[in-house]
Amino acid sequence: MTNETTAGAARRLLKRVFGFDAFRGAQEEIVVHVADGGDALVLMPTGGGKSVCYQVPALLRAGTAIVVSPLIALMQDQVESLNQLGVAAAFLNSSLDWPTVRQVEARALEGALDLLYMAPERLLTERGLDLVDRLDRSGRLALFAIDEAHCVSQWGHDFRPEYLQLSALHQRYPAVPRIALTATADAATRREILDRLGLGEARVFVSSFDRPNIRYTVVEKHNARRQLEDFLADRKGEAGIVYCLSRRKVEETAAWLVARGWDALPYHAGLDAATRAENQRRFLRDDGIVMVATIAFGMGIDKPDVRFVAHLDLPKSIEAYYQETGRAGRDGEPAEAWMAYGLQDLALQRARIEESEAEPRQKLLETQRLNTLLAYCEAPRCRRQVLLDYFGEASVPCGNCDVCLEPPQLWDGTVAAQKALSAIWRTGMRFGVGHLTDVLVGKATDKVRSWNHDALPTFGVGADLDEADWRGVFRQLAAAGLVQVALAEHGAVKLTEDARPVLKGERRVELRRVVTGRAKGRRGRAAAVADLAPADAGLFERLRAWRTDTARRQGVPAYVILHDRTLKTLAASRPRAAEDLAAIPGMGEAKIARYGEELLSMLNG
Repeated sequence: MTNETTAGAARRLLKRVFGFDAFRGAQEEIVVHVADGGDALVLMPTGGGKSVCYQVPALLRAGTAIVVSPLIALMQDQVESLNQLGVAAAFLNSSLDWPTVRQVEARALEGALDLLYMAPERLLTERGLDLVDRLDRSGRLALFAIDEAHCVSQWGHDFRPEYLQLSALHQRYPAVPRIALTATADAATRREILDRLGLGEARVFVSSFDRPNIRYTVVEKHNARRQLEDFLADRKGEAGIVYCLSRRKVEETAAWLVARGWDALPYHAGLDAATRAENQRRFLRDDGIVMVATIAFGMGIDKPDVRFVAHLDLPKSIEAYYQETGRAGRDGEPAEAWMAYGLQDLALQRARIEESEAEPRQKLLETQRLNTLLAYCEAPRCRRQVLLDYFGEASVPCGNCDVCLEPPQLWDGTVAAQKALSAIWRTGMRFGVGHLTDVLVGKATDKVRSWNHDALPTFGVGADLDEADWRGVFRQLAAAGLVQVALAEHGAVKLTEDARPVLKGERRVELRRVVTGRAKGRRGRAAAVADLAPADAGLFERLRAWRTDTARRQGVPAYVILHDRTLKTLAASRPRAAEDLAAIPGMGEAKIARYGEELLSMLNG
């Protein structure tokens, strides 16, 4: 088959099965390359359409495609979505009983499956490899797709040891094409993926990392719960994720949100498996759930209508931040990434690195990644530019982040930095930011007087700035590496060697002063219907209600039935016949056959 022949077949299949007229970005080039037998590494942002890059070649090639996926929930969602499209797909993982396992294996050996999802530890068992061997011998092994391929990186944030063994696929089945996919990988991680998976001859496809529908906002943390409540004030009924660092904070925050009227659930590794599974099921299948979680939650979550991701604590790296925020707005509709952070967050993350049992090289790498995230938080320029720069992608200011909407003022903070550093030095590097601020602004508290710090030359020298300004100064000095916060010493602020040239007047320090106020974010649900006429908006909500009822009857997530964008197009265009439905993005043949009559009745009733 020539490339052009493959491309034509791929476009026809995309329309017939998935209901779309054209591929996006590099999708078609990737699909053709893999369908014609080539290996590929695909880096594409969350929501960019990675699944299509292996699902279409799987349907174009003869036999069954083996999809390696690390998470049970993701497998189940993908299979349910494919079944709705009329695609024969199944999964093998620990959630299945023995009769079901044997039934799925039999379907695969009979040639009745287009795609078979397997966890890596299941695939690499003697039984798993025997199944694949039998498919290969009978000429019915279409391809291997390795999802979440960054899990192979020993220096990454989602390392899974079993992924290292997937190099055996190349050695055992050298003629079978492989496609590895991930949403997050810097240059070093890309090289590691190629090396460890034996993908030396693979073509590398790097799509833009930009998620233009996400608005990024970072605020100084001073009363995290109140700040979160302000952020969530007009978002009731929207699905979102709130990330916290500790299990205890997850539990407390979820309980507090429930008490304040939100439908919130906790998720962390300390919960029993049944509770975790039920909470994840509710988040995926019910509308408007807020999941409060540690980083144990999220990888592979395929819910397209997450309208916001909020961080109450600093993530551990810029890659982790990018991946976690990327779970918002997978449907392309407006979404928000909001984070509150302060010095305590920085101290916690530094302590985590220092106290870990990782070897020095990994500690250094994690420290560099944390420093990059701090630079992002404190950057006086477009947040999207800083993020994309990190992934090696040039861009212009986005006009849709807090920095672009409310640009910070830059000022020569050299003198202020010298005052702060001097206060740290003169108080013996034993006190936290609150005490140091009291000294600088001249507040003679009992503690200040008890240490005789009201007699220091630095007492009151910072009265030209208020307490909030000084918190910002200390936070930026920490981000610049001039001071460190010792968590083990009750948050004591200490000077680093880099502070010396500032104190001696040999180095200038530029600081940012954030304009007070709140950048107004676009709203998810409101934005989704903002350009619809009132009557169409009402129809959109009725279609959503129908979708919810339909999904509950079938026991699947609502988005598996139809995405919001498809419902919105249906409400605006009101097709009158089955052939008109075929022009609606997302309405493939199977969905028209299954839901067309009901939809047309609602649209024209």
